[in-house]
Amino acid sequence: MIYPITVYGDPLLRQTAKPINKDYPELAKLIEDMFETMYFSDGVGLAAPQIGLSIRIFVIDATTYADEEPELANFKKAFINPEIIERTGDEWALNEGCLSLPEIREDIPRPEMVRIKYLDENFTEHDETYSGFAARVIQHEYDHLDGILFIDLLNPLKRRLLKSKLTAISKGKISTKYRQKLPGKK
Repeated sequence: MIYPITVYGDPLLRQTAKPINKDYPELAKLIEDMFETMYFSDGVGLAAPQIGLSIRIFVIDATTYADEEPELANFKKAFINPEIIERTGDEWALNEGCLSLPEIREDIPRPEMVRIKYLDENFTEHDETYSGFAARVIQHEYDHLDGILFIDLLNPLKRRLLKSKLTAISKGKISTKYRQKLPGKK
């Protein structure tokens, strides 16, 4: 099933998501649906809050970037109850976008490496370190679980300049190929 994407202005995007356990109802189906929603929306990652669920899970498929970073050739994963242990290395800026913030793209500085503990879809624990694009996408999706959007990482002037675009998004005055869940709508 392809979910609608929860867009800017919905308070759910600002909540800290709750951990889940291995008995979470239809977890395998949820993960499959999250990947399907992400692919349909042309995303690289998708966090549960973006589909209206305040739970600590996100999915990433960065395999299409393997030409630029060969280590991404098999980088398709679900991260359940993740915890970033460490962010290291120099910060580098890259232009980011977000399905919950359609038509907004900005250069966002992030540390080049991230160490993360998480459970996979079988609830097997992992403790891994990622760099480059993988680290960036992980940090972006992880932020969603803590109620942080990439625009929060911009300086105040940049955020003020985006105010009219953000208002348009929250009112549904923006066109996307995917369905949107607007603030205050079911």
